[in-house]
Amino acid sequence: MPIFRRLSLGQLLTVPYVVLVLVLAVILGALSYRAGRNAVDSLSDQLLTETVSRIAQAVERHVYGSGAVLETAFPKGVAAPQNIAKDVTALRTRFWLATSVHRGLNNYAYYGDEQGHFFGLWRDSESDAQLRLRLSGEGPRTLYRFTGIDGALGPAEQESKVFEPRQRPWYKAAAAAATDTWTSIYIDFRTNELVATRARRVLGPDGAMKGVVATDVSLKLLSDFVRSLPVSRHGFAFIEEPDGKLIATSRGDYLRRDEQGVHQRLNAGDSDDPLLASVHREVRALMQGQEGDLGVRARKITGPDGVPVQVAYARIRDTAGLDWIIAVAVPRSDFLKTVTDNVYQTVLLSLLAAAAVVGVGMFSLSVVSRDLRKLATAAKEVGDGQFDTPLRIKRSDEIGDLAESFSAMRHKLATDRLTGLASREAMVRRLEDRIKLHRRGDDGKSFGLLFLDVDGFKAVNDHYGHEAGDRVLRAVGQRLQAQLREGDLVARWAGDEFLILLDDMAEQASLALVIDKLKQAFTTPLDGVSTDAGGVISVSVGASLYPEDGSDVNTLVSKADAAMYRNKPPH
Repeated sequence: MPIFRRLSLGQLLTVPYVVLVLVLAVILGALSYRAGRNAVDSLSDQLLTETVSRIAQAVERHVYGSGAVLETAFPKGVAAPQNIAKDVTALRTRFWLATSVHRGLNNYAYYGDEQGHFFGLWRDSESDAQLRLRLSGEGPRTLYRFTGIDGALGPAEQESKVFEPRQRPWYKAAAAAATDTWTSIYIDFRTNELVATRARRVLGPDGAMKGVVATDVSLKLLSDFVRSLPVSRHGFAFIEEPDGKLIATSRGDYLRRDEQGVHQRLNAGDSDDPLLASVHREVRALMQGQEGDLGVRARKITGPDGVPVQVAYARIRDTAGLDWIIAVAVPRSDFLKTVTDNVYQTVLLSLLAAAAVVGVGMFSLSVVSRDLRKLATAAKEVGDGQFDTPLRIKRSDEIGDLAESFSAMRHKLATDRLTGLASREAMVRRLEDRIKLHRRGDDGKSFGLLFLDVDGFKAVNDHYGHEAGDRVLRAVGQRLQAQLREGDLVARWAGDEFLILLDDMAEQASLALVIDKLKQAFTTPLDGVSTDAGGVISVSVGASLYPEDGSDVNTLVSKADAAMYRNKPPH
């Protein structure tokens, strides 16, 4: 052919091989992209789900903290004061302690009664506070500044406006509710930050309502947390109420100014961000008709202009009426960018190596493709809830970093970070696999499930601090593991609750022996733990037996939980 006659001998010997390597590089790049895309599809759902769970945990810290503030200010069983003026000293002490529980979130606690009297304590800092009193039942409040829990009150400062607690939304809402209740979220116009109020009735000795205790929960820290999340360049996270009003968002604003320059809350459906508005509508459509706790769910949706978007969402509710929706959305292209960049790098390296070492280059590319396929397979298994499949990839390049990061992430999903025990997810997966084996007839042995709770754990946290509480949990986990057989599994279920799978456990009598053994193990002090009892921690245990007490995970856990509460010692 004429074209070959124009080539030199060197060119004739090298060009066909270079062309061959180029073709192979393109093919390998396509395979790498496909494998990477499959890995991303599985990993992205896990990453988004974990982000939603982190936001949910932040919300729970706000919710549970406010409940603790109310309980400290007015413990259940403590009757309303007959005369606030006579009980100012006692109220100051309790409300100072209440506002110390979560001062960054709940720095204001207050109480109003049926006669229009009012007592409020506002913490300006760790040591400085304001006392707000309305002792006559009419007119404005009087403010006193002081330092320290028992500090002397400063000069009286009279407010200019009349404050009537019985007409406030928090008072009316709590008066009409039998339990704790949340008022509508409002804007603090001094700081232009969102605030929610939690309140509950305070009863008198006769059981009749005498007043309402409440605390304000600043949502600024929650908003700052959402903004700090490491979401991708075009992705975002947000929290909204069921009516669409934004509570926090990782990008853009959740407030806007009206024509008079006054801040108003922004509805996600009215956002100027087309992707946020689209995700809001799609998530609402996905949740249509679904009630109860849905857990965290992940979906692929179509965003503006047909852009594929991966979304994870959850609905958070509590007994006081809180109802929030959490969503995290990332365009699929953000996830695939790293995969695409890695493919380009692989092809480029192949081209550079083609002239010198064609064979080595082809082998290297095949290894890359194989390892990416391993990652894709492992990611799919994680998506299916399998955390224990080994990932045998030993590399020192970007793919090795990805494999190490993936292994670390998988380990975190399967391990409780505080105690090092199995995680809740890993325990659920183990139980589901165990039940499947039994149903298929591959393993006809029964098994037992223990639900264990640390008695008096809240008192340890309250008296010694959360670091001491964490030491207790770690020590309890170590003590439990030391008492179990090799085939058994112990996991931290939630807070101070542990779940234990006892393999090959055929009867209730055997379960009772194990329970007695565990309780006996806690009659001696825990290592590194100091309490009023010298480090001795007691536990309450409940049990269920498969298949006698249930044929699914939820039923077995619920029965063991109920049995545990029946066995708890009276307070």
